[in-house]
Amino acid sequence: MFYNLFDPYYWILIVPSILLALWAQMMVSSNFKKYSVVYGHRGYTGADAARMILDSNGLYHIRIERIAGSLTDHYDPKDQVIRLSDSVYGSPSVAAVGVAAHEAGHAVQHATGYAPIKIRTAIIPVTRIGSQLSVPLILLGFLFQLQPLVLVGILFYATAALFQLVTLPVEFNASSRAMKVLEQSAMLEAEELVGARKVLSAAAMTYVAALLTALAQLLRLVLIFGGRRRDD
Repeated sequence: MFYNLFDPYYWILIVPSILLALWAQMMVSSNFKKYSVVYGHRGYTGADAARMILDSNGLYHIRIERIAGSLTDHYDPKDQVIRLSDSVYGSPSVAAVGVAAHEAGHAVQHATGYAPIKIRTAIIPVTRIGSQLSVPLILLGFLFQLQPLVLVGILFYATAALFQLVTLPVEFNASSRAMKVLEQSAMLEAEELVGARKVLSAAAMTYVAALLTALAQLLRLVLIFGGRRRDD
């Protein structure tokens, strides 16, 4: 931790990416809070919207469940269930309908074999192992001056950046599907669609920030490793 204070790469690469991530999260919270009190004129709840989208795509078998928390919404492809948070499931707000439609978009992606989500699902085991082993391998490599071990650690960390990279089209596509179906089905009126789009666009920025943070950390590791190698 104290080493970071004297590491120029930390200040140049990591701090800006952290600030961007914090800003993106603030925008999500701000937009969701704003549009969670703007109710759609047609009265559809988040659960209603998700169910309609699923049924229109023939996905009658996918369940919709309520879970605790706020912005904890997600689609679980293993159990084939969309879990909507308390602030989304029964709410007729513009924000709730937008978020629920986004999660239904993920279910449709899986059902239609959308390539990026298949790739993301396939690399999840690799990224989990890589994220757990990368830092210990790098530290051991530095400690015992084993450059190949450091390189393996960096490559393992690169899998985290790869995961974030593949996640971007998955999330943007889910939001695009959501906005398209909300407009075509007239679940939300024109002015209400603007609010839903703002909520989903803010959420998308968190994934952009996550990718930039992962890339910044990867570049930092490469620069530190390269500097140590030249010093040796």
